[in-house]
Amino acid sequence: MLPKTHRLRQEKDIKALFARGKSVFDIVLGLKFRKNNLPVSRFAVAVGVKISKKAVVRNRLRRRLRAILEKHFVDFRPGFDVIILVKEGATKRTFVELEKTLLSLLDKSGVRKSA
Repeated sequence: MLPKTHRLRQEKDIKALFARGKSVFDIVLGLKFRKNNLPVSRFAVAVGVKISKKAVVRNRLRRRLRAILEKHFVDFRPGFDVIILVKEGATKRTFVELEKTLLSLLDKSGVRKSA
């Protein structure tokens, strides 16, 4: 589980991110990101009802994406707010495919440190 300080929870922060954040998209995932001037990066995952009407499926996707974030946590630069947007088709992807897609989006956005 992500530490509490690294979770993006406040509604005002999420609204500001949607209003003034930059976007990077792929076929099954999207990323909104923005500088936050904090010593940590904060993350949120959004999975809408359009993806699946079943909460079990939506929650599984959230857990998988958070697990990927935890696994690669040391690679992230501090000072970003990031929300991961799940698009249709993500339910059919394996964990490895989701991981590859998410990491490439984080590289494109500059949130992840270059190897």
